[in-house]
Amino acid sequence: MARTRKAAAPIPSLPVVKFDNTILVLQGGGALGAYQAGVFAGLAEAGIVPNWVAGVSIGAINAALIAGNPPERRVERLREFWERSSAWAPFKPPSSLDSMRPLFNLYSAASAVSFGIPGFFSPRMLPPFIAPEGSLAALSFYDTEPLRATLNELADFDLINSKAVRLSLGAVNVCTGESVYFDNTKTPLGPEHVMASGALPPGFPPVQVDGEWYWDGGISSNTPLWYVVDEAYRESGLVLQIDVFSGAGALPQNLSQVQERMKDLQYASKTRFNAARVKQQEALRASLRRVLAMLPEEARSDPDVEQLAAVSTRGEVMLVHFTNRHDTRSSDFKDYEFSRATVLDLWEGGHSDVRHAIATEAWRNATEMAQGIHVCDLTPTNPAQREPPR
Repeated sequence: MARTRKAAAPIPSLPVVKFDNTILVLQGGGALGAYQAGVFAGLAEAGIVPNWVAGVSIGAINAALIAGNPPERRVERLREFWERSSAWAPFKPPSSLDSMRPLFNLYSAASAVSFGIPGFFSPRMLPPFIAPEGSLAALSFYDTEPLRATLNELADFDLINSKAVRLSLGAVNVCTGESVYFDNTKTPLGPEHVMASGALPPGFPPVQVDGEWYWDGGISSNTPLWYVVDEAYRESGLVLQIDVFSGAGALPQNLSQVQERMKDLQYASKTRFNAARVKQQEALRASLRRVLAMLPEEARSDPDVEQLAAVSTRGEVMLVHFTNRHDTRSSDFKDYEFSRATVLDLWEGGHSDVRHAIATEAWRNATEMAQGIHVCDLTPTNPAQREPPR
């Protein structure tokens, strides 16, 4: 069944350009996903409404909460999820205790490891080393069934499967190693698809979907960017990519920073590789168009020629980046540090990044990566501008 296209709203103050799709691309990153929620709150405030959301891991959870609620309730539901996730560490230190923030964050991370996260995951009664071999308890340290209950409560899967918003969730097949996307335009989605996308081993168990077992999609690729770019290449799109790990960073000064930097590089989007691939693909499309133009008119109705003509063009794309560069002083455990203070800082940081981009009209600095494909990083570069409001 053909999907109804919705004209995407342009970014405020941007010269009016209509896109077939407004696509939100959400990376994996555990507690850092609060930054994505904050960016989304800012985008919603600016009237930017996605008709397609793609996510991996924590990005899949945020994506399901967005697609699984009407526009007027999305920010509310995201806030409720993140308030629950930080419920066991609700203390927000006053500025007078700012020097102790790293210690508070370390305690919060240790609490998550020991007791789990409310509405998300809980530790198993027995360690996996003594659980029956082959059982889920033997394959992971935590039980993620609390997440199933949370998703059923906060997301409407009937609404998701109505396809009002396209939802794509990345996972990897444990046995075949194949990277897959669960897409509501192709199959009905339920909580298990979201849980599969976020089943990061060895913390979380694999999730069974239609007889196959899946782990976190971030193991294979931590961003769904290429899925959305390849899936609808003939349609124009405003692609809003919200990354929680930054590929750029300073030289580490100690082993803790080394670990943090390694994690950033491991899970950050591979921007340079992406740019090279896009340029190569578009150069090939341009070559193909030139070759097709040389063919006589009578040859252009040949089915093979028509098929080549279809892949020789693509829709206009505006790729907009927001990247979390907010230092919450959670070091290399920042992806499982769910304190209320950190969650609020990340949310407010994402929200303020959007407001800053709108106030400065940062998208006017967009560059052309290839013909018809423009890229713009809307993340503030001034460290003072990146500090989340307190």
